[in-house]
Amino acid sequence: MKAVQIVKISEMRVVELDKPVVGTGEVLVRIKYVGFCGSDLNTFLGRNPMVKLPVIPGHEVGAVIEEIGNDVPAGFEVGMNVTLNPYTNCGKCASCRNGRVNACEHNETLGVQRNGVMCEYAVLPWTKIIPAGAISPRYCALIEPMSVGFHAVSRARVADNEYVMVIGCGMIGVGAIVRAALRGSTVIAVDIDDKKLELAQRIGASYVINSRAENVHQQMLEFTRGSGADVVIEAVGSPATYVMAVDEVGFTGRVVCIGYAKNEVTFQTKLFVQKEVDICGSRNALPADFRAVINYMETGDCPAEELITRIVEPEKALDAMMEWVANPGKVFRILVEL
Repeated sequence: MKAVQIVKISEMRVVELDKPVVGTGEVLVRIKYVGFCGSDLNTFLGRNPMVKLPVIPGHEVGAVIEEIGNDVPAGFEVGMNVTLNPYTNCGKCASCRNGRVNACEHNETLGVQRNGVMCEYAVLPWTKIIPAGAISPRYCALIEPMSVGFHAVSRARVADNEYVMVIGCGMIGVGAIVRAALRGSTVIAVDIDDKKLELAQRIGASYVINSRAENVHQQMLEFTRGSGADVVIEAVGSPATYVMAVDEVGFTGRVVCIGYAKNEVTFQTKLFVQKEVDICGSRNALPADFRAVINYMETGDCPAEELITRIVEPEKALDAMMEWVANPGKVFRILVEL
């Protein structure tokens, strides 16, 4: 079968692999679409320390069930549209014992710590197969990244009388904006791209700020009537946006960190104490977050087509990645159609 492989830094090619064979308790899926995510970009650029090259990327998946192994419970059918839960959990670490399997100490995500599924077929345990109803495989590939944003909103315990600032309007930020708006909060979206900010308003943001062109602090004071944000969700992963999150959260507010900053971040730590701010991380997503995204997409309100920047065949994956490297702020998702 055909697969895309990141061979070494800045080198990607199409390779041939054996088609996997379904086993007991497993499901064989025909992969239709796989999205490139930020971790794949970092792998390609040599900035992902968790990856050992060569590796098959891909964990944002739209697929169709092709074969079902023995001892798979009812509820799975050949031809069913599905997405995949791409994380593993050991069941023994502190996170797993506490029921937060998304943050397993020994997690191996598809395309990161182990080979992903940017290939024509994949076999997974039935527990990692998520039925997606009438959602097309094309749009199923958007479920996982949006679920990460949904999970961050749950971590933040967002309520309907709160101001929620979302820094970064990429795919994960989009998920956070949607989920916070669905919970009835007043969402303030921040980005440097006006096109992304315009979309943010259409999916639920009440206010937007272009941080390159506007004074973020002044705008935040105006929008929140001087109180600052009750919740700030950092979905970029840069020192500047981490500092912004702490600066703009209000007293006794909550900051949720999704993005990985590649460099050290310097804070005025007195703000942690003075504001008595709660700061927490948010990693991956839980099955409930996947279901919540599916429920949202089934309403028909999701502008899914606008979240797809480009669709390419495997042979054009390298060209698409190079374009993303050149213009990182202009991409929501690049899908590879297999």
